[in-house]
Amino acid sequence: MKNRNHKATDEKEEYYSLVKNVFKTLAPFYDIVTAPISRIRDKVVDFTGARNGARILDVGTGTGKQAFAFAKRGYNVTGIDLSEAMLKVAVKKNKYGNVKFIVADAAHLPFKDSSFDVSSVSFALHDMLLPIREKALKEMVRVTRREGMIVVVDYALPENKIGRFLIYHFIKLYEGKYYMEFIKSDFEALLGESGIELTEKLPVLFGAGRVLKGIPVHS
Repeated sequence: MKNRNHKATDEKEEYYSLVKNVFKTLAPFYDIVTAPISRIRDKVVDFTGARNGARILDVGTGTGKQAFAFAKRGYNVTGIDLSEAMLKVAVKKNKYGNVKFIVADAAHLPFKDSSFDVSSVSFALHDMLLPIREKALKEMVRVTRREGMIVVVDYALPENKIGRFLIYHFIKLYEGKYYMEFIKSDFEALLGESGIELTEKLPVLFGAGRVLKGIPVHS
């Protein structure tokens, strides 16, 4: 049991160290590297369909692209990320008075229960160690009000076998070590176990991505 606990602790320490170091290096180039997914940011806002003036939490906000997409529609947005380097880029680009950025861990959100109308996370969960991913989803449920909404954007695989093979092997070339576990897992089942009841799905990027919308189920 002790060995198992030590292993879990070591894995978490490795994860946090990896995230900080990798994204510190990537931060100046991140917007260029992720340019292909930029065109879906507005589509995510449309799909969310939040009411006017809604309070939005953007988890794993990175350089703020999704947060800005919400902010320009008039929503009040808080973006959080573990990487100070990524947030420095977001702050530098910020031209909106209705968005703010905070350094925070998705697995330990520094907000009270039911603080937000919508909690979103875009292309961040696949970069997380499974226990961190589970905790982050539960934290998103906790901070989202009962009548609110959870929106998750991340990788998927096309239904067609050739498409699945090509997309999987292409994305594996540049994504981190946690991607393979993520893409092979039953992610929708994990959402249900985390307290998110799925209500709608939207395939994007020709099936290489998906937007999932659900409601938080508070215990």
